[in-house]
Amino acid sequence: MNDFRLDSEPKIKSGFQTPEHYFEKFSEKVMKEIPAQEPKVISIFQKRKNWILVAAAVLILALFVPVYNRLSTKTTELDEVTLENYIADQSNINQYDLVSLLEAEDIEKMKVESNLEDETLEDILSTNRNLENFITE
Repeated sequence: MNDFRLDSEPKIKSGFQTPEHYFEKFSEKVMKEIPAQEPKVISIFQKRKNWILVAAAVLILALFVPVYNRLSTKTTELDEVTLENYIADQSNINQYDLVSLLEAEDIEKMKVESNLEDETLEDILSTNRNLENFITE
C-alpha cells in the first residue's frame, strides 16, 4: 500500500466553491425575491364567527319575545263576564251581601224602567216553570 500524505503534491481542489461576493450580496438577493405584499390570511374561524353571531341574535330574540308579550298584554281591567263568573263560582257571597256593599248611587244606576203591562207580566209568570224561584227571591 502506498503512503498517503496530505502535505504532498499534487493537491486535489474541492469541487465546491462559493461565487465571488456571494455572502455580501446574499441579503439583497433574498429581499428582492420576497413579495412586496403579504398574502391575505383568512382565519379558519371567520365562518364560525358569523354563525355564532347569528345564533346569539336568534337567542336574544327568542328570550325577548316572551318578555315583550308579558309586558304588553298586562291589563288591569277585568271584563264583566270574568268578574261575574268569579263571584258566582268562587265566593260564598250571596246577592244580599252584594247589595249591602253597594252604595245608594250604584243602586239608582241599576234601576231599570220597564213599561210592561200587567197582562204581559202575568203571561210570562204563568208560562215560566221557575215561578217558585221568582217568588222566593
